[in-house]
Amino acid sequence: MERIVECVPNFSEGRREDVVKAIADAAGRCEGVKVLDVEMDASHNRSVVTFVGGPEECADAAFEAVKKASELIDMNRHEGEHPRIGATDVVPFIPVSGVTMDDCVSLARQLGSRVGEELGIPVYLYEHAATSPERKSLPHIRRGQYEGLKEEIRSDPERKPDYGPSELHPTAGATVVGAREFLIAYNVNLSTSDKGIAQRIAKTIRESNGGLKHVRALGFYIEEKDMAQVSMNLVNFHATPVQKVMEAIEEECTKLGVEVVSSEVVGLIPQEALTDSAILYLKLKEFERDQIIENRLRE
Repeated sequence: MERIVECVPNFSEGRREDVVKAIADAAGRCEGVKVLDVEMDASHNRSVVTFVGGPEECADAAFEAVKKASELIDMNRHEGEHPRIGATDVVPFIPVSGVTMDDCVSLARQLGSRVGEELGIPVYLYEHAATSPERKSLPHIRRGQYEGLKEEIRSDPERKPDYGPSELHPTAGATVVGAREFLIAYNVNLSTSDKGIAQRIAKTIRESNGGLKHVRALGFYIEEKDMAQVSMNLVNFHATPVQKVMEAIEEECTKLGVEVVSSEVVGLIPQEALTDSAILYLKLKEFERDQIIENRLRE
């Protein structure tokens, strides 16, 4: 079986296409790596680059992307809706085939050490690569964001990074690196410009407030759409399918007198996630996935 890893780094730049292209190209030039997707979001001022390849090749590509981002992005000038702590905000490795989660943890630690030593960027490990239970959570590491971390990394021992200096890089800030399962970045746009409504819905549905399991959610105002948005990370689509998330949001919208206008996937999504939602929506009983002709043909 071919050994394949997916890497989905997020960068704090979503408005300058030339910068994002240069970062993606830096990863794509590495032998054995294929860039599958590049998503830019101006309101969040954030980009997501997805590439795949062999484990060692992906680790090299991730380093080159982090290095290029550190050269082109100045966090002192960065503004955007999405929480962030650095030019390269987060770098997750995801096992696809022929590799284990432990393999991806090793890649995360290898990359973190290299970024800290060679680039002078402090690195925090998260999810399966975390060095403490608290640091499994990305929101926990990001608390206070770039501005808050700038002082706390020097004064609070609990904010000491896993690799690199206990001081933010002058322009690139800090970076979070880890290993995780496949995640779906999913946004729902509402028929209102009231950011407070999106925040109320996000608070109700997210797991940390007693809502849906495996759902992380925030509410934003998206200026170019003049809409409020519920922005989510769905970290286990098998346990909580996309359709269930949409149903919960629609239920809250009804209570608050607004509607869902549209939704969007940021980056890539597994076919199985859409299949699961279709099965739920159509209320199919005793349906087997080998009834899908494309699945049968692949077999």
